[in-house]
Amino acid sequence: MQITTIVNGRSYTKDVEPRTLLVQYIRDVLGLTGTNVGCDTSSCGACTVLLNGESVKSCTVLAVQVNGQELTTIEGMATDSGLHPIQKAFQENHGLQCGYCTPGMVMAAASFLNENPNPTEREVREALEGNLCRCTGYHNIIKSVLAAANAMEGAM
Repeated sequence: MQITTIVNGRSYTKDVEPRTLLVQYIRDVLGLTGTNVGCDTSSCGACTVLLNGESVKSCTVLAVQVNGQELTTIEGMATDSGLHPIQKAFQENHGLQCGYCTPGMVMAAASFLNENPNPTEREVREALEGNLCRCTGYHNIIKSVLAAANAMEGAM
């Protein structure tokens, strides 16, 4: 089946098998390997991307379901002028260790902060509960998201 998507601002028309998962389409067909495959069961959130601005776990969506829609992956967050404020906050606040969960965390945080630009710590913790990290203990991830919210609010 042929699908057309806009990924990180660029249009793609590709042939895919009907059973192809969105994460496989992103990684294997488009070659965008920043989106990680973690558990394949929607438990970990490592594969989180934005679909029309909303975070989705790309291991739970078929590629054919996103025909005609817009995706943003971790590769689409930074611009020519530098890192996205969320990425910068993760870097500055040590919100990562091994980095495997980081793309999914950043994407989930982007969707959440779009809906709630001035969250409390508790709201951040609740928003990210579907994304797992085995390394950090979450303290610096939460700190990073709160710092990103402050930076993004100050930029408006």
